[in-house]
Amino acid sequence: MPRFSIIITCYNQGDFIKEAVESALTQTCRDREIIVVDDGSSDGSRRVLERYAETITLELNATNGGAVAARNRGAAIARGDYLVFLDGDDRLLPWALDVYCRVVERKKTKLILAGMIYFSGYPPAEALSKRPEEIKLVEYADYFKKDRAYRASASAMVIDRETFNLVEGWTAGTFPADDQDLLFKLGCSGPAVQVLTPETSAYRLHANNTTRSILSLVEASHCLLKREKNGQYPGGRCRRFDRRAAMGGFLFFMATQTWRNQLRRDSRKLLAAGWRMIFAAILRRITVRLLGRNRRTEVLRFDSGSGAHE
Repeated sequence: MPRFSIIITCYNQGDFIKEAVESALTQTCRDREIIVVDDGSSDGSRRVLERYAETITLELNATNGGAVAARNRGAAIARGDYLVFLDGDDRLLPWALDVYCRVVERKKTKLILAGMIYFSGYPPAEALSKRPEEIKLVEYADYFKKDRAYRASASAMVIDRETFNLVEGWTAGTFPADDQDLLFKLGCSGPAVQVLTPETSAYRLHANNTTRSILSLVEASHCLLKREKNGQYPGGRCRRFDRRAAMGGFLFFMATQTWRNQLRRDSRKLLAAGWRMIFAAILRRITVRLLGRNRRTEVLRFDSGSGAHE
């Protein structure tokens, strides 16, 4: 079985999907399979994907069922030890799988949180040409113990396949906050590694980014709040503070974004609904500033089997 399953999902992203697939095919780490799920595209994406029929596993949905269902379909047929998700308008950086491979060789992690660069048009040439010499990371007992900022994205998460299956994958009805929901579901699932440098994926900025749909994000945020209040995230009472602090950081970010987009009423409603979580996030941040972070960074070098601590 391959070590990694790269799962690319797309819907009417014919202008971008070739770059996404090529970025997976050109990874120097060959211990992988590539699964592409076209979610009912009507813009010619399928004609592009059919050119890769001999090098990818292509799944074609007859109708559009949404990103969550498409990712779960790809994961259902994946054989790799780890699932690497990639949206059809994003791309992996050339060393992405090498970084992930180095991390899983050294750490028995269940979850990798990676960084992204942001671009429009084409990624800057220097971002694609200069191969990093080292990986700077920090390891936590689990996701809920994370005390550094992280911008969640499906294209920057690598998940142990068995762990993914245990939490039953992506949750219907949480899009476009589905990435945050999955992280909360994985909150107590075991060791998590955050890769601080280098970035491993490139997030394309364009007019149809889901992050531009603020009202949809607000609605999804309330959905996550409801799931927390209904006890649908792990940890119970003993992990309630950690869980609320993790959720509060996301809710505060969403409330500020909503305010900046002149949606003041929606921002106030989100603050009112999530104030306990936001308060927990603030307390955690104060504690980190006073006492310092609870984990030191570690450096792994590509040319050496030993890691060095900072």
